[in-house]
Amino acid sequence: MEAAAKLVGETLLLEIPVKDPSFDLTKAVCSHGLFMMAPNHWDPASCTLQRPIRLPSGGVRVHISQLRPSSPIVVSVAGSISLSLEDEEALLDQVRRMLRISDEEDRIIQEFHRIHADAREKGLGRIFRSPTLFEDMVKCILLCNCQWPRTLSMARALCELQLPLKQCCNSEAFHPKTPQPKEKKRKITKRKKVTIKLETKFIDGAELLETAGLMINHVTQPSDSQACHMIDSTARSNQDSWNGSSPSQSLNDGLKFSDGVSFPYEATGDFPTPEELATLDAAYLANRCKLGYRAKRIVSLAKSIVNGNLQPRKLEELCEGFSLSSYDSIDQQLSALNGFGPFTRANVLMCMGFYHRVPADTETVRHIRQFHGRNCDIDSAQKAIEAIYGKYAPFQFLAYWIELWEYYEQRFGTWSKLPASYYPLVTASNMKSKISKRLRVKKLELEEQ
Repeated sequence: MEAAAKLVGETLLLEIPVKDPSFDLTKAVCSHGLFMMAPNHWDPASCTLQRPIRLPSGGVRVHISQLRPSSPIVVSVAGSISLSLEDEEALLDQVRRMLRISDEEDRIIQEFHRIHADAREKGLGRIFRSPTLFEDMVKCILLCNCQWPRTLSMARALCELQLPLKQCCNSEAFHPKTPQPKEKKRKITKRKKVTIKLETKFIDGAELLETAGLMINHVTQPSDSQACHMIDSTARSNQDSWNGSSPSQSLNDGLKFSDGVSFPYEATGDFPTPEELATLDAAYLANRCKLGYRAKRIVSLAKSIVNGNLQPRKLEELCEGFSLSSYDSIDQQLSALNGFGPFTRANVLMCMGFYHRVPADTETVRHIRQFHGRNCDIDSAQKAIEAIYGKYAPFQFLAYWIELWEYYEQRFGTWSKLPASYYPLVTASNMKSKISKRLRVKKLELEEQ
């Protein structure tokens, strides 16, 4: 599928043809929580996906849109009159990966639609993912053992760190080292209350307040070492130039609680590369981005890629045919990585295109109990999953995920129409809360527009 290019003013437009007549950009993007995580930004008004993309010659910010379902995908690159052939191919490959546009993906969708009539009628089945496997792998780490607002906060913190990392990581002075504290996966101590002045009493949960506090604190957190101070100074300088204000002021200005929670979604960097993260001390990264024990795992992953011990491209080449043997081979390689347990590995393999296994966690157990009325726990979840979704093999995950995704959508509103400020509120704990009721009112308002 070759792309066509044309120039409109100072914006380069690239078109990617789609063969699947059911392909709908909105449904392809707003299909998994990954689309809500920085540096992705979905604009409900224009139905476009906006984010930075890294090319061989440097980074660009792109807008991805579609005039109507089954029409070509339009990739807009502002400020670029032309791209080299190498850059253009890299850009289009990454967009195709995110949207799962390929002959093989089309074949998978067709097979799934043959056994899942509801998905066929609604044009569902493509699950959004990142431009690179490395970004998917890190985000799967962020999804594990964590509340959703915190996951969003950590992803954004990594992207905010990327700009100063990009400027500083090539410097000989850049070797941030901080003492390694004893790693603890969970803090058993009672959570400290975070007080934020709200314009209304809309937010009741401490979870979101904690996230807001993290987002304020992690940008202004001072570092003990001179190199780390260099990063934070660069971050402050960048934020000043973007917003004309200090980081703390601009972040506070972005936190609006009258109609929900609105975090600032502009002026973030791209997702960090393995090369950028491999230079960091894990303790510094944990403190700077509030990653906790995940920082050590992320740095270890980055180093394994930089050292050549793990080659993401070769891993993806093993996916050809999506056989069970290739699944087992990739799963075995992932299991050797620090922190990649069964849940994280299953999520990574789903991102790679394997759909026969459902990553089971407490959310899976909750859904099976609540939606299907089956009593199960984390140990018996796979047995229940097979009993419910086994008839959709080898696409059990797609059947489960579409069911779960629509269940949330019925309670919180159409994903593609929700403003980004509402994303931290879409949690299982808020399903029966005042927040959910307020979001349903917002849903009706959006549908009437």
